[in-house]
Amino acid sequence: MGFFTEFREFAVKGNVVDLAVGVIIGGAFGKIVDSLVSDVIMPVVGLIFGKLDFSNLYLVLGTVPPGVADNLTELKKAGVPVLAYGSFITILVNFCILAFVIFLMVKQINRLRRTKEEAPTAPEAPAEDIVLLREIRDSLKRP
Repeated sequence: MGFFTEFREFAVKGNVVDLAVGVIIGGAFGKIVDSLVSDVIMPVVGLIFGKLDFSNLYLVLGTVPPGVADNLTELKKAGVPVLAYGSFITILVNFCILAFVIFLMVKQINRLRRTKEEAPTAPEAPAEDIVLLREIRDSLKRP
């Protein structure tokens, strides 16, 4: 079997295709959650805690050259070492929301699986030899 034939068989297996679809959907889903966190949740959290913008919370670790504005973007452009803990908080909230949504999805899928597995099925007809043995047993019981 040639290399390309083996590769084609590997690439079109169900698991590889499922994985590719999962990665693509996961990337898009990650963008949705990122937007939810940065555009919806963090402004509300900032409003509750005094109109803070968490993405701009930082601690300057070096000396700021003269003429550089005191904001995170300009400090990073100037190469000043900055501990951007606000960005970390935003990413941490993003991760927690993403993990919670995935947990809810897996929980729902497991619930649907259990429901499907617990669905009543019609009893299987006994095998022919079992039927014959039961008939023999029943005829032997008769006087």
